[in-house]
Amino acid sequence: MNDLCDMKMTAEKKFTLGLKLPTDPRWADISTISLQDILTDHAFCEQKATSNIISLIQQYSEREGIVEHLSPVVTEEWGHFRMVIAMLKKRGLELGLQRQDEYVKKLVKGKKKGQSRDGYFLDQLLICAMIEARSCERFKTLWQNLDDEELQEFYYKFMVAEASHYKLFLQLAKTHFPEDDVMDRWNYWLDYEASFIGDLEVRGDRLH
Repeated sequence: MNDLCDMKMTAEKKFTLGLKLPTDPRWADISTISLQDILTDHAFCEQKATSNIISLIQQYSEREGIVEHLSPVVTEEWGHFRMVIAMLKKRGLELGLQRQDEYVKKLVKGKKKGQSRDGYFLDQLLICAMIEARSCERFKTLWQNLDDEELQEFYYKFMVAEASHYKLFLQLAKTHFPEDDVMDRWNYWLDYEASFIGDLEVRGDRLH
């Protein structure tokens, strides 16, 4: 069995992140038609991830582990942005315009209004974990469905990274809050995401 098949078998076992609904399989087929658009969207997702993590560090720098554990992720996410830009250039494609992320916009609407600072902090960590989990699942879908071997390897690396970030955000939440409270709120986010993701338009020019 070749290395790629071995990796796929490992990923099937390793990257089950508890998401309630899988990505519509039509998405991977459509995305092959709009490589420039989806790589552009991917690049800006990495840029926004970098900005969001910097914001978390700025807002909660006094919290245990936030600076220590998230500073390297800032570097990694910006490195991912540069990797996507390099792939665009290699393919003779250009970075297009940034578009609104309807998935993330919908997701953040699930936050409770009028929360305490602690409640907002917990939700911020879990929203980050959710975005990483869904991104991991999308990268897995691309990895398993694209025919292009170079892009398969490209998205496999991103899949592994997003899974690691997902686990980190959940662990940080459990560092600062009782595990039962974290899991209760995490189950809320899983249910909330499932309540709308099936209604989002299937588009091959968007990562989310």
